[in-house]
Amino acid sequence: MTLALSSRRYLLRHPWLTALSILGVALGVAVSVAVDLANGSALRAFELSGEAVTGRATHQVIGGPGGVPGALVARVRAEGGVANVAPVVEGDARVARERSRVVGVLGVDPFEEAAFRPFVGGPGSGLDAGLFLTVPGAALVSEQTAAELGLAVGDTLGLQIDGRSEVAHVIGLLQPGDDRSASALQNLLVVDVATGQEWFGLERDGAGRGGKGVGGAEPNGAGSAEVTSANPSSSPIPYPSPAPAGRLSRIDLLLPDSAAVARVAALLPAGAEVRPASTQAETLATMTEAFRLNLSALSLLALVVGLFLIYNTVTFAVVQRRRVLGTYRALGVTRGEVFRLVLVEALVVGAVGTALGLALGVALGSGLVRLVTQTIGDLYFVVRVRELALSPWALAKGAVLGLGATLVGALRPGWEAASVAPASALRRSTQEDRIGRGAGRLALGGAAALASGGLVLLLPAGVVGAYAGMLGILVGVALLTPWLTRVYAAAAQPLMARLMGPVGRMAARGIATSLSRTAVAVAALTVAVAATIGVATMVSSFRTTVEDWLGSVLQSDVYVQPPATVFRRGGAVLDPALARDLAALPGVERTDAIRIRTLDGLVRSGGNSGGAGDGSSAGRFDLVVSRIDATRAGVNRYKEGSAEAFAAAAPGGAVAVSEPFAFRFGVGVGDTLRLPTDRGPRAYPVAAVYIDYGNDLGVVLMDERPFLAAYDDPGYAGTALTAAPGVDPDDLVASAQALAEGRQDVTVRSTRALRQASLDIFDQTFVVTSVLRLLAVGVAFVGVLSALLALQLERRRELAMLRAQGMTPGELRKMVLAQTGLMGLWAGLLSVPLGLALAAVLVFVVNVRSFGWTLAFVVSPSVLLQAVGLAVAAALLAGAYPAWRMSTTSPAIALREE
Repeated sequence: MTLALSSRRYLLRHPWLTALSILGVALGVAVSVAVDLANGSALRAFELSGEAVTGRATHQVIGGPGGVPGALVARVRAEGGVANVAPVVEGDARVARERSRVVGVLGVDPFEEAAFRPFVGGPGSGLDAGLFLTVPGAALVSEQTAAELGLAVGDTLGLQIDGRSEVAHVIGLLQPGDDRSASALQNLLVVDVATGQEWFGLERDGAGRGGKGVGGAEPNGAGSAEVTSANPSSSPIPYPSPAPAGRLSRIDLLLPDSAAVARVAALLPAGAEVRPASTQAETLATMTEAFRLNLSALSLLALVVGLFLIYNTVTFAVVQRRRVLGTYRALGVTRGEVFRLVLVEALVVGAVGTALGLALGVALGSGLVRLVTQTIGDLYFVVRVRELALSPWALAKGAVLGLGATLVGALRPGWEAASVAPASALRRSTQEDRIGRGAGRLALGGAAALASGGLVLLLPAGVVGAYAGMLGILVGVALLTPWLTRVYAAAAQPLMARLMGPVGRMAARGIATSLSRTAVAVAALTVAVAATIGVATMVSSFRTTVEDWLGSVLQSDVYVQPPATVFRRGGAVLDPALARDLAALPGVERTDAIRIRTLDGLVRSGGNSGGAGDGSSAGRFDLVVSRIDATRAGVNRYKEGSAEAFAAAAPGGAVAVSEPFAFRFGVGVGDTLRLPTDRGPRAYPVAAVYIDYGNDLGVVLMDERPFLAAYDDPGYAGTALTAAPGVDPDDLVASAQALAEGRQDVTVRSTRALRQASLDIFDQTFVVTSVLRLLAVGVAFVGVLSALLALQLERRRELAMLRAQGMTPGELRKMVLAQTGLMGLWAGLLSVPLGLALAAVLVFVVNVRSFGWTLAFVVSPSVLLQAVGLAVAAALLAGAYPAWRMSTTSPAIALREE
């Protein structure tokens, strides 16, 4: 009881140190929890979106890049003997009055939906399915989304779809049966399949209706909901109508066994296949796997600093009481009692800090999840669900981190306090002598850790291995810091003596005499600032490389394309007549129009690329099509092959693949790609591998002649216009805008504007990284502040003695600030080589193993100078309060024993 009261008294008498200890634990926990929740929420968004659009389907018929023929619905039902068959059209649209909001569009046959998505056509849903036939653009929307947009039944909603304006008429509100269903239906419009075909250009020869009678499945499970419609008393209309014409995104099926799957597969034309319904969600998660892994790994840089802080703050709190604990031992308190006291006191601080960190992590995660989903939406596909999902696992992991790190941080100082003789415990010099003698051994351990980290980086251990090697480097530098700091302090003494006299010499010598405090504070600040250098240099290198690459590939003068809902993933096409008129504009010397198809599936057959041999792999990537000649092939830079070889082979069917594609699928020049086409799988030899930073999933570049022989023409995704000699590109931009006015909503950009727009998207993708970098600096600042505060409080008797011997308050402040400034300068200087080493790992190892990109290594002197200035400023700011407090404390009071 007496020890417990003593512990409480100590914590209450040092509120600033206690608060900083709690804050240190809280920040370390918050970083981990926030990133885990953001990544977990992104994955949950995939799952929920998949539940809404997939429903209870067990399998899906997926066609070639052009989709599935609508006529397959009737054939699968009649000849395959499948009772539950549902045509589906999927796409995305922007809300006209709120352009930042993207909604998913699900086109279905309401007469077939009872068995698949009962919230549309299930018994008791209250939906009059006949309204889909009689109301143009009829749509269902969830109650939550309707409330956010201010919609009611009977209202209209303007949409922008691939540059065209469409109008949805709200005929009913989906009423989710539970919270999970409410999340799954967020930002989702449900329309008739014919409307979906019309909106997304799939109707072709005319869109019809599909279905037999409404099935009798009862609504249950995830995604169940009721519908409030314009005619709530009506029941679904159970009458058949013709099978859908045109094309579909897919066909959903309920298949009872593998025999049924085989029957359906036998009916499918070339280019179509039956897949389990879960494949789509798995594909979406795989697309962003590298992005999410790198986000988690980069967050470890901030988390490592947080762990430093957790360990340091607990150690400071324990070691500062070393004298008190030694007194307890002298009075008869046992070693076990002292050890338990230290652990319990640390766990109390850790528990409060962990609880605060969990709350802070949830708040921080709410902001991070929006940044993560926005980045995914910019680069990969629309994520409709952007809410934070509270994961018990992430919260439990954060709690274990906080309490576990706190406990680990208290073990060594607690053991020392319990094992050291009382007389030694009462002498501060005993510990510093031991730290000084052990600095050499720590340095040897640090060198070993550095060597181990470098060795791990040389092993083919993937991205995880790269970050493990980086962690070894961080640990190595941290262990080297005490020995290096002692050398630095000794070297600084003569210089400081010349600059500031005895005060300067004392400031430099104090760093070495309090090595147990100063070295740990320097190490924490070094790691945090090095993280900012590493990430900033990586981003700078990446941006410089991309900017240089854009300068080489953007050879045309004007670029025209419909606005895409998702950057790099738009299905929008130019109006054919507009594309022809653009090519015929006066002043246009050359036109390069492109087609884009997103493919899913790849088989690589034998070749001589030196890969793993014959084999196959699957994944989503883009097929980019243009007329390949010497000029068009020459805009790219090639890693393998050449522009001349590709231009000569392209008309015969040879393709070029991007560097990320070659890395991801393990292909190279001489290999053969067996790609899915609208006419069935076909083989294409690889003639070249080119440099590309616009698509991390990979690109296959193909000439339009072999493309049109194997694929349905999707239309032009955009066109590039080259001005004739003497024609001002700005005049050509104005002419193209005037030509498109009133015909189609298109984006017309000059080369300069397109380059800037591309760089803006690049900058957006690194917003999350910048946030994590700032967190690391903030955590380090708190660590340095707590270290300096503990150090100065511990030295109060020493500083009071100096005051008693004639040192003025101004000289005392000068000495304390000089010491903190020296520590900040040293941390900044140490952070430069460490930060460059981290940047090299990120550029040459992590990016290569994640995406296959080859980046230039660009070091900005301004980044290095800013980092050193940041370290010095943080240290001086952290030392301002201790300097003021020590200079204003009465020597008599400070000399008095507690």
